[in-house]
Amino acid sequence: MKVVILAGGLGTRLAEETVVKPKPMVEVGAHPILWHIMKHYGHHGFKEFYVALGYRGESIKRFFLDYFNLSGSMTIDLSCGKVETRDQECEDWLVHLVDTGAGTQTGGRIKRLEPDLRGGGTFMVTYGDGVCNVDLRRLLDFHKSHGRVATVTAVRPPARFGGLVFDGDMVTEFTEKPQIGEGWINGGFLVFEPALFDYLEGDSTVLESDALERLAADRQLAAYRHEDFWQCMDTLRDKRLLETLWHENRAPWKVWR
Repeated sequence: MKVVILAGGLGTRLAEETVVKPKPMVEVGAHPILWHIMKHYGHHGFKEFYVALGYRGESIKRFFLDYFNLSGSMTIDLSCGKVETRDQECEDWLVHLVDTGAGTQTGGRIKRLEPDLRGGGTFMVTYGDGVCNVDLRRLLDFHKSHGRVATVTAVRPPARFGGLVFDGDMVTEFTEKPQIGEGWINGGFLVFEPALFDYLEGDSTVLESDALERLAADRQLAAYRHEDFWQCMDTLRDKRLLETLWHENRAPWKVWR
């Protein structure tokens, strides 16, 4: 099954990092967050990716070229420029890096991929800046069970500040960034049927406010509720949180081994 990763946005709220690179290339634990997302999909058996490029897309292309060419050990004969590589360990992914326009909106990026996706049946879509530990196989089974055009993974966003539980004036429990108890949001990790393309007009189409709203009005959008870990990387604070979880071996999204 094909997986689309939207990786073309500007990432203005993470400007400290995205001045020189697109947000999917911002690193968590010495790996771009894009790599973490793809490892998650690969773990569940989804290994063909369409990465929709826009802002500084060349850096994503360069990453994948180097990811293969620079893995393992190598011997270079400087007299003739011959290069031999060995002990290469690389993912068994098929990665299509597709330029979808610098100013194209999220729905427009998917629309540009229509020739590659429409004839292939069900496909998945996610954003290039968020991680979670949703079981993607169960998500797909849920999608197929209801027969609608689209499924969105609904999540409870983390609270911005730590939560306190009191007993009188004493704090009995402190939870750093607990999940909000009320309200659900679009956490990405979407599943679509090719009929989605009937809801996408062109480059200016916004997936969320245009297509998903219309799908909901037509009762063609179902929600898979994910109660466990989810975290987007919108700000430097978010990046630092993900870095801490990774370096302390507490990363809930690391479902692979």
